[in-house]
Amino acid sequence: MSTAKILIFAYGNPGRGDDALGPELTAAIELEKLPDVECQTDMQLQVEHVIDLMDRELILFIDADASCAEPFHFSEISGAKDDSYTSHAMTPHALLHAYRTVYKTDPPPAFLLRIRGFQFELGSPMSVKASSNLDAATVFVRNLSMEKTISFWRESVSQGYITRSE
Repeated sequence: MSTAKILIFAYGNPGRGDDALGPELTAAIELEKLPDVECQTDMQLQVEHVIDLMDRELILFIDADASCAEPFHFSEISGAKDDSYTSHAMTPHALLHAYRTVYKTDPPPAFLLRIRGFQFELGSPMSVKASSNLDAATVFVRNLSMEKTISFWRESVSQGYITRSE
């Protein structure tokens, strides 16, 4: 079995209200059974996930965010060593850095979609505003998933509320 070109990797705790935004988005995309797209979710990123990044052409990390602009923020990211590599949860930047360290090569191009959330209390349902942001993000990710070129993804970074981070 060949590896899908695109990995959509969402992380978050579905039991903490809007922290479920990423897993909910990947569940919606997974139902569409798009060719060359693999969806994966976990409560948090861990160093073991470097294996999941292998042989990909594009990687999209998805997370809920309490401070980004609505409805979401999309950026291209690169590997960077940070303090998260020593904790039980890593940032996407640290995971990409770990990939480079383990495999002695650059990781595939990676992007981060942060969806604006509002309530993250244990046991709370997803907020109405976050649900609306999820709808917008789902349409956006569906479009990204259908156009599997780095140039399209990078062009998408430069549009509107979507900005590129270095």
